[in-house]
Amino acid sequence: MPDNKLVGTNYIPPDHVAKVTGRAKYAEDFRADGMLFTKLLLSPMPHARVLNIDKDGALALPGVKAILTADDLPDLNGAEKALTNEPLYVGEPILAIAAVDEASAAAAIEAIQIDLAPLPWVIDPLDSLRPGGPNARRDGNVWAAPRPPTPGAPPAPPALETVKWTEEDFADDEGGGSRLPMGRALEEWSFGDLEGGFTKADLVLDETFVVQSTGHHPMETRSAMAYWQNGKLYLHGSTQSVAATVAGIARWVGVTPADVVLICEYTGGGFGSKGAGAVSMAIPAMLSKKANAPVMMRISREEEGYIGRARTNMSGRARVGFTKDGKITALDLFLVQDSGAYGPMGDHRSCGNAASLIYQPGAMRWRAINVLTNTPPRTQQRSPGPMQADGIMEPIVTKAAKQLGLDQVAIRRVNAPEGKAIYGPPNPNGTRLHVTSAFVKEALDRGVEVFGWEDRKTRSGQRRGPKVRGIGVAVGPHGAGSVGFDSIMTIRPDGKLYVQSGVGNLGTHSVFDLARAAADVLAMPWEKVEVIWGNTGKHLPNTCLSVGSQTTHAMTRANHAGAMDAKRKLQEIAVMDLGGSPDDYEVGNERVYRRGNTGRGLSYAQAAKRAIELGGRFDGHVVPDDINQITKTSAAALVGLGLMGVAKDTYPRDGNTFSFVVGFAEVEVDVETGKVTLVDYLSVGDVGRIVNPRSLMAQLNGGSCLGIAHALCQKWVIDPQYGVTLARRFHYNKPLTILDIPNRLQATALDLPDPETPVGARGVGEPPVGAGYGAVLNAIADAIGVDAFRRAPVTADIVLMSLEHGRRMHEPLRAHL
Repeated sequence: MPDNKLVGTNYIPPDHVAKVTGRAKYAEDFRADGMLFTKLLLSPMPHARVLNIDKDGALALPGVKAILTADDLPDLNGAEKALTNEPLYVGEPILAIAAVDEASAAAAIEAIQIDLAPLPWVIDPLDSLRPGGPNARRDGNVWAAPRPPTPGAPPAPPALETVKWTEEDFADDEGGGSRLPMGRALEEWSFGDLEGGFTKADLVLDETFVVQSTGHHPMETRSAMAYWQNGKLYLHGSTQSVAATVAGIARWVGVTPADVVLICEYTGGGFGSKGAGAVSMAIPAMLSKKANAPVMMRISREEEGYIGRARTNMSGRARVGFTKDGKITALDLFLVQDSGAYGPMGDHRSCGNAASLIYQPGAMRWRAINVLTNTPPRTQQRSPGPMQADGIMEPIVTKAAKQLGLDQVAIRRVNAPEGKAIYGPPNPNGTRLHVTSAFVKEALDRGVEVFGWEDRKTRSGQRRGPKVRGIGVAVGPHGAGSVGFDSIMTIRPDGKLYVQSGVGNLGTHSVFDLARAAADVLAMPWEKVEVIWGNTGKHLPNTCLSVGSQTTHAMTRANHAGAMDAKRKLQEIAVMDLGGSPDDYEVGNERVYRRGNTGRGLSYAQAAKRAIELGGRFDGHVVPDDINQITKTSAAALVGLGLMGVAKDTYPRDGNTFSFVVGFAEVEVDVETGKVTLVDYLSVGDVGRIVNPRSLMAQLNGGSCLGIAHALCQKWVIDPQYGVTLARRFHYNKPLTILDIPNRLQATALDLPDPETPVGARGVGEPPVGAGYGAVLNAIADAIGVDAFRRAPVTADIVLMSLEHGRRMHEPLRAHL
């Protein structure tokens, strides 16, 4: 294989000019002749049943063309629909109206007469678990544990149960109400001798931490425009994934995936909330069919606050045993997760896996219960589960370091995963999963040097006037790669390489970065590469979801496989024309040529023409049996355009792919005002081979900022009296601003290739979040005391009350404060 010349170097992505000049078109920018506009009627109650809807007044208004209700939508077997007759949270859409303009649609919404019957509701998971506490749903209040799979059968649908803890469960608390009660858990696993581990420990800590919920609030709301043509749905939407979103849209509107064309060249962020699109896409699609006209649905910022998804909040209680040198001998972790009104979400499982991986305990028990509340729906938010693990575990590890007289870095280094580190629950045969590689100790060592950790330690905790500084470090992990996806590419008679990319374009550059892996295999200059993206009508391959930091790993593998298929076909064509064997030929300078004799060969343009003449598998008439049907269909539409490289990623992989980021933070706390200022921050990435250095630094800094925001300011607030979400806009969510970060965020990466993937690359988007969250929490604790807080964000009132009273004063367990 030629030396990599593109992977690992900076470049200007092909969409940059369109973005900076405003020519890039997002879903809301599209228009069509006769287009209607829609407005939504949202539930004013946290839980209710629709008794009657009087539409007559609305339909009588000029310009009103159609009204859509839940009865017009396909049945989704109990899963969330775009509209409902039983709203489960304030702000859930009940109906939608299409009219000639937004003003007419809004007026029609006001003319709707609706009768609602209130039903019991709850916003705090612990309240729902109390004896006699209200249930969020009429058929239960918790999600049951997943049923064991039946061989050859589809997965069983999730089931609801009703679980109530006893008064004794809530009263059995030696922490005086500050520790999480531990009643019946529906999910559990363990490994090792837990009690033996605690017996061997020199220090045992038992602490509770409350991790907040936060709305995703991407810059672009989930607006969408739809129309029907010749029986097909054409939808302009905002999604993180393009090829992988079609199946969901088809299910939401009741058609086959072949009858859906999704156009999404640009997405204004998602952070997990648009992983496979949004169920709300069904609203303009079904209204368009009903009104027989294109329909635009523009989602306001307030509506996005309701339907735009949020991180699962989680309360965790951890009992942890440490030896004198800081090694964790035992970890007993109990979690109460709030899944919101729908779900079920799996962050609690990811949290347990992450805790077992980051800290490598000698023995561990994980227990959890997944509770429903009448709050807006949750979904994965950047680092779902591992970030919560950092919030719950990091304050305990830092407290242990303080009590044992250990350096913060040292205690994390002695527990750090390395090599093919094991994690998670035991399999039925007693073995446990392991990662493909981990270089966390190397990242810690790099950070100590670059951050100047030892120098900063000398001034940590030193008060100067009203200011005191503290430093913190944390390790953020996250799964960072999947396998088994496809690629399609063609070398055409113009001599160019055309790479079909089903990846979403949500600002990470992955949609283009991954084509560079293919170009390197073929030694193709980047200016001769065309990436086809953003429209499923352009014949895209089966592609992974752009969630979970998996895209870089999954699709560099797939594109590498497709390029290797194209390279082999180039060699075989050269053999047919020039003799010898395929291995006698190499590629380079846009040619396939005899090794040692560059003049004896064919140009790529010539080889592409020969592929068309030969047909069969050379130009896509015959494709591999193991590729996905989506890929086969797309390949069939590209037959005869040139030499086709098409393949499934079948490369071996020993272990599951994870990435790690270590965060180093220094804060300054004003003890008179409670204000926390982030003075400096460094992230160090153990993320495999660097694909795009500039983009990598942006991902490290951007992910860190989300974690820092969770530590300092960002949260959701819900009124306990009325169940109304109060943080509906950017300002009230308190996201981090440019004024809240240092003038220069530092970021670096090890650039050590993962040994279990051909390009060596792993994903990077999510591990910085937990690192930023934990490092800043630890720095604040270093400045004002390790017992000052047990919930986030750590706002000025929490700091001041703790300092004034000499102990923790905030509400210990209540959610959504």
